[in-house]
Amino acid sequence: MLDQILYPALEPYNEGYVGVSNIHKLHYSCYGNPRGKPAVVLHGGPGFASDANAARFFDPEQYHIILFDQRGCGKSKPHASLDENTTQHLVDDIEELREHLKIDKWLVFGGSWGAALALIYAEAFPHRVSEMVLRGIFLCRQKELHWLYRKGASHLFPEQYEDFSGYIPSEERGHLVRAYYNRLTSSDETVQLEAARRWVLWEIAISQMAVKQKELGKIYESDFVLAGARISSHYFINHCFLEEGQLLNNVHRLNQIPGVIVQGRYDAVCPPESAWVLHKSWGSSELVMVPDAGHSAFETGIAKELIAATNKFANE
Repeated sequence: MLDQILYPALEPYNEGYVGVSNIHKLHYSCYGNPRGKPAVVLHGGPGFASDANAARFFDPEQYHIILFDQRGCGKSKPHASLDENTTQHLVDDIEELREHLKIDKWLVFGGSWGAALALIYAEAFPHRVSEMVLRGIFLCRQKELHWLYRKGASHLFPEQYEDFSGYIPSEERGHLVRAYYNRLTSSDETVQLEAARRWVLWEIAISQMAVKQKELGKIYESDFVLAGARISSHYFINHCFLEEGQLLNNVHRLNQIPGVIVQGRYDAVCPPESAWVLHKSWGSSELVMVPDAGHSAFETGIAKELIAATNKFANE
């Protein structure tokens, strides 16, 4: 069913690396029509990687689609590195990539952490953003992190949360993210990997209305889980390197940018309240609440609405 909704799978027509610091090189790939409307896709996490299937949310005849792996993620180098890896670095990297590809303005597309990063980038460089398509809104507020790692999602998925929190000794559970971070940065690679698998399993378990076995299999991909868990915990113990409420405080900078927000009604990772608050604060946004969906972009209802949004902006 999903294959019938998405555009056909694509091979990149161009890919490479761009150096963004003395340490980091980012891997990027380009799909679709090089003369089409530019669109950049910001992946989630922090710490996960780009997925070629994300290019399938765009009409390949209409769009020039750019995917890239953020610092430490996917094919970017060095893998899982926490050095010089902050939100401001990532925002600067997006601009570096835009200039490298000689793009004037682009549509910015992102979900979850990718939606947060899209907002931060657009607030910093509104003149470089033509439109935005966001999914599963995360605003980097402490109450959202508390929902995910303390009380909230734990009430909906108690057995999965028990597995996640139970890995940590009881005396450390008051600071669960810090306890995981300490293990994910351990000198013992076995400890790192076990903690990473449990961290990623918790997020996968609550990310869809019905989790597929293929998704669960990702916990056995060592590079994927290590980067995802290490970098996520690094960002979260540092409050995403942002001031509390920063995204909403600066949302007025987006009022000249059209946007579509696609939100699953039963999103247990990023609850709908964040999408609602963002929409109410962002005058040029449209909110689409998908009634039978959770967090994943690849749930049928969400995929349909994301494609409707990119089709809407294709000729603008």
